[in-house]
Amino acid sequence: MLPFKYPVPQTDPPRSPRETLPTMYDLPSEDPEEPGWPDEFHDLQPQLLSLTFRPRNYPASEIFSGTDMNLYYYVHHTLWHKRPAWFGVVGVPRLYDQSELGMSYVTWQEGVNPFVIVELLSPGT
Repeated sequence: MLPFKYPVPQTDPPRSPRETLPTMYDLPSEDPEEPGWPDEFHDLQPQLLSLTFRPRNYPASEIFSGTDMNLYYYVHHTLWHKRPAWFGVVGVPRLYDQSELGMSYVTWQEGVNPFVIVELLSPGT
């Protein structure tokens, strides 16, 4: 449960989303009840995507990719999320606040939506 209710009411002048909306520290980052990868290829394919996702015009430090990571996408329902097998974002730093790896990807916090999202399928899923 979140320690306080989101979104926090706005003030005049309005406060930034970084001050008023939940961060990756406030939102769940994984579901311990969720089963792991269905097969070896679901582990290898996201690695290959991360290694080859290199859009031109963006330095490596401005390319983020997430594997089996919660993706929070809707500011009006801050607990709604998807957990795609892999996604790539351009124009945001690889590191959160230039210092640490992200626990989840929060679109209103980063200010950029994913450029590409991939869901891997297998006979068992």
